[in-house]
Amino acid sequence: MKFYVCIKQVPDVNAPIQIKNGELIQDTDRMILNAYDASAVEEALVLTEEHGGEVEVVLVGPDKATETIRKALAMGADKATHIRTSGDEAYDSASYAHILATFFQDKEYDIISCGKQSQDTDAGLTGGMLAEHLDLPYATNAVGLSIEDSKLIVKRQGDTGQEMIALPTPSLVTCSNDMNEPRIPSLKGIMQSKRKPVESVEIADLDVEENKLKSKTKVTGYREKPEREAGQKFEGEPEEIAQKVAQLLDEEANVV
Repeated sequence: MKFYVCIKQVPDVNAPIQIKNGELIQDTDRMILNAYDASAVEEALVLTEEHGGEVEVVLVGPDKATETIRKALAMGADKATHIRTSGDEAYDSASYAHILATFFQDKEYDIISCGKQSQDTDAGLTGGMLAEHLDLPYATNAVGLSIEDSKLIVKRQGDTGQEMIALPTPSLVTCSNDMNEPRIPSLKGIMQSKRKPVESVEIADLDVEENKLKSKTKVTGYREKPEREAGQKFEGEPEEIAQKVAQLLDEEANVV
C-alpha cells in the first residue's frame, strides 16, 4: 500500500504573535509541522505497520522547511519529496492544490492524506480541491481509518455525529487532529531520518500554469479580537430571574 501524506510547515501557535499597523508579526524561527498533518502521518504509519506498504511525505515550501520534513521522516515515514519555493510567494489553498495536483498527475498511489486544515490559515480547502483536480473519491474530517477488503474505511466527524464511509482506492482523506496522538520521534528515528531519501523538486520544474499559482484570495489586514463586554448578573428567585432575562432579550436584543 502506497501512502502519500501532504504536510505543511506552519508557525508555532504557541509563539508570541503581535499585530502592528494591520500587519501580523510572528517569530519566523519557530516553525513546526502542522498538527493536523502530523496526525495524518501517524495514521498512515499505523496502517502500513499493520498491512505493509510505504509512506512518503510531500511538502511545498522554502528551503528551511527541510527541518519539518525531517520531523516526519523521524516519526517513521520512508521518504519525502520537497517541492521548493522561494518563500516569498503568497499561495492560497487553490494554489497549493494546483501544485500538488501537478505533482501527483504521474504518480501511483493508493491513498493521499493530509490534515483537514492548517494551523496558520484554518482554511481547510486544499484537500477537497486536490481531490477534485485528481478526480478522486474523498472524505473529510476523519477521526479514524482502517483497511478492509482493499477499501479505506473512514470514520469521520459529521455535524450531528460520526459517520462511516467506505472509499475505494485510490482515494483521498483529510484528517482531524482528534484522530490520534502523533508519536514523538525516538533518537534512533532522528538518526535514521538523516539517511532517508528526500527528493528535491523546483516548483518551476513542475510546469504549473503561472495563472494557477496566483492567489485567488487577498488578506487586507489583521486586527485584535475585540474584548467581550462584561455580562450581567441577576439576583433573586429563579422565576423572577427568568422573567428579567426574557424581558431583556425582548427589549434590547429583540430575540424573543
